Order: sequence, then structure tokens, then C-alpha cells
Amino acid sequence: MAGIVFSKSSGLNDSIYGKCEAPIRAFLERNVKAYEEMSTIKRIFKMVDSEHYGEKFGGLTGFAHGFQPVGEGGSYPTDERQEGYSKFLENITWKDSFAITQEMMEDSIVLDLSRTGTRSFIDQYYLTREKYGSQLLIGAVSGNTTKFRGITMDCTSADGVSLFSTAHPSKTGNTGVQSNKFAGAFSVDNLGKLETKMQNVTDDNGEVLTIAPDTIIIPNDAALKKEVFAAIGADKDPNTANNGFNYQFGRWTVVVSPYLNPLLNGSDKPYILLDKNYNDNYDGLLFLDRIPLTIKSYVDDDTDNNVWSGRSRFVCGANDWRCIAVGGVTGGTAL
Repeated sequence: MAGIVFSKSSGLNDSIYGKCEAPIRAFLERNVKAYEEMSTIKRIFKMVDSEHYGEKFGGLTGFAHGFQPVGEGGSYPTDERQEGYSKFLENITWKDSFAITQEMMEDSIVLDLSRTGTRSFIDQYYLTREKYGSQLLIGAVSGNTTKFRGITMDCTSADGVSLFSTAHPSKTGNTGVQSNKFAGAFSVDNLGKLETKMQNVTDDNGEVLTIAPDTIIIPNDAALKKEVFAAIGADKDPNTANNGFNYQFGRWTVVVSPYLNPLLNGSDKPYILLDKNYNDNYDGLLFLDRIPLTIKSYVDDDTDNNVWSGRSRFVCGANDWRCIAVGGVTGGTAL
């Protein structure tokens, strides 16, 4: 759900504010389009248009036995599956507003406000979304919950443990615990090892899944960026002077986000691998949009100010952890 919705203005048609309403609206719309193109959360989360106050995500486990040999004329065996883990996400209401005073109109400085105040208003809306989505990943590295602007965010996946954990349980009990949280600083070797760990992840019955990570997500750290692009940006082995082929070349999309910089903690320089296709197909990381940014403009009878208020409803959360893994963190499983 993209874009911006303007509700019907009130009290502006016969006021001094009427002439500036259209230019301010146009400026807001232009900035919305620009920010949507720059969004990092769209490259990480599955964006979902929500139709209810909340949405439940889940499903059934894989089949326990699969196809069996039965011989000529044999009967059909009955396979088994059960309800898997599920996750409920409830949309959150977000609001903000700004005002244009009558004195500002009288002193003809509204155009300056259009270039500063309205830009800042849209800045804050998209900054909130980017930082909110990023906080889920930041909090999941260290625990089950985190705080964001006074609210408690749930950082667990549907299985009840943190999105990044060394002990994800099996719903059926047919396989042991699994990890998607690993130690080991970034290197071309550890990139290959972490990718292999993800490729070997199984479903609840122990069957290997078709996970193929294609995205590397990192904070905006100069040394880490240099290491990542050195590892994937050349077709020759970056560790040697020979002509060995670098199998990591040309296979990755890199997302660099300054909103993940709080992950840079001491010697930890985390890097995250994501299978965007698996994420979208199996509802891994989810960002729900219930109500798009809706803006209304009105004149406050008490102050004579022209008030512009914005309201939106959205929420993010984690359902299936298998689409993602983090490396380079203290307390993680050894690669």
C-alpha cells in the first residue's frame, strides 16, 4: 500500500490559507514518491496490505512421510501433517502534525515552510517506518523484545524464540533445534559458510528446504562495506594471488542501512543474509500496512492556525525465521 491520502479540507476555502493548500499538497506528494523509491525496508520485508485490525500468519508443517513405494495395485498410504507455529500481528496507529500560523501567512513565509516544514513532516513519517522496521532486526540480535518510541516490540518469530536464535525448536519434534545466529567476522570464507548453513536448514520434519540467500544486509560501516564488496565484487578469489574463480561474484544484492548502525557493538560487526524469495513466499519478515499516510488540513478555531495532521496504521514482525540469518555476533553458533 503506497502513496498518500488527503482527506477533505475544512475551513480553508474562505480563508487566507486556501491559496497555499494546493502547493503544500503537491510538495508532500512529491516527497512521498521520492522516499518510497529509497526505502530499505521494502528490500528486506514482505510488504502486505492488511484488511483487518490484525493478521494471523501460519500454516501446516510439511508432510511427514512423502511418497511411498506400494507395488503393483497397491493402496494409497495416508500421509501426516499438523498445524505449524503461527504469528498474530496487530496494527499500530501512528500520528503526527504541524501547524502554519496566521502570522506566517501574513508575513509571506509560507513558501519557505513548504520547503522545510512539509519536507521534515514527510521525512519523519518515512524515517519512523525505516527505523521501526530496522529496530526489529536490531532487537532480535540480543533478545525477545526491544523498545521503540515507548512501545515494546516483539522480536520473536512464530516459534516463540527470538528471530535470531541458536535454538529454534521443531513443532513436530522430528528434528533438533536449529540456529540462524552465528559468530565469526565477515570474510569470503565465512560468507560461504553462513550461506551453506542456511541452505542446510530443514523444516519441522527434518527435510532440507530450498533456501537460497541472495541478499546481504549490513550497517553503514566503512570497513565492513569494503570487506563485503571485496568478497563479492571480483570474479577472482580475493584471498589469493592466483586465478582461482570467486564463486560469490555477481550473486548478491547488498543493502547498506545506517538505521542498523546500533548493531555495531564493540568488536561485533554483524552481517545478515536473506532469501528474499523464500521470505515473500513463506511470510518470513512482514510489514503490514493497514491505513496509508492520511493527511487532513483544517483551521483551528482557537488559534487560527492551519493544522496539517497525518495518521497511519502499520506494524512489522517476524513469522518464519528460516529466510534470514545473522553472522558476526557474540553468542552465536560457530561457523
